[in-house]
Amino acid sequence: MIEYLTANMWQVWAVVAVLGLILELSSGDFFIICFAIGACGAAIVSPFANIYVQLAVFIIATSLSIFQIRPFALRYLHKADEDRLSNAEALLGQHGVVSETIKAGGYGRVAIGGDDWKAVSTEDSDIPVGTRVLVVGRESIIITVKRV
Repeated sequence: MIEYLTANMWQVWAVVAVLGLILELSSGDFFIICFAIGACGAAIVSPFANIYVQLAVFIIATSLSIFQIRPFALRYLHKADEDRLSNAEALLGQHGVVSETIKAGGYGRVAIGGDDWKAVSTEDSDIPVGTRVLVVGRESIIITVKRV
């Protein structure tokens, strides 16, 4: 088995490249794909070179990808994402449904996109379960809502 793998190292490098591409699909930050690019380079030279040259090509191609190609690709692919909201900031302006009555001057819970958030109301009356609300503010992990 070892003899087969050493004679056909291009297959090992191809598997590493494919695994890198699959893992990149889950991360999306164009980092793991740099290792896949290095593995492709090593796979290309593997029929003509020994393992040390293959490793050198892998390291050099991966390093070049990380330091030269990745910054360019991130700048090109994410040029409109500077104002992209994430996590709790993305809740502002979202609609939700009251999952636990929000008491006047107290707390309740609101379901938004599969998550359940502790909420307070801007109104002076209770908001019953099932009422659609709009998120108008956020203080730490507690959102402020009003009826829609």
